[in-house]
Amino acid sequence: MTLNIVELLHRGLDAAALRQRTIANNVANANTPGFKRSFVTFEEHVRDAIDRRSLSPGALTARLQQDRGTSMREDGNNVSVEHEMVLMAANTVQYQALSQQLSERLSLLRYVINEGRR
Repeated sequence: MTLNIVELLHRGLDAAALRQRTIANNVANANTPGFKRSFVTFEEHVRDAIDRRSLSPGALTARLQQDRGTSMREDGNNVSVEHEMVLMAANTVQYQALSQQLSERLSLLRYVINEGRR
């Protein structure tokens, strides 16, 4: 089974929403001793699926992972609030772009369904 562009955009929006919640959680725990930041992977899975020519629904799910390889402070916490804020800004721009693309795609489909009538 292959995904259409609307479904792919929808999954991208879901991944961006999960990423936003994850970044917010990282920032909220910036002062928690031993806390390890989490991050979301999605775009990597899309690239891999495209390379394999297999855009199956199961292959294109956002995954939450934890960064256990670094420590920013002596207490074991590895959250850099500045870095997280940069990631949040970039994610916001990405979410807006995906949302706009989905809106335009749906408008085009609506136009076709109505046979060009508005």
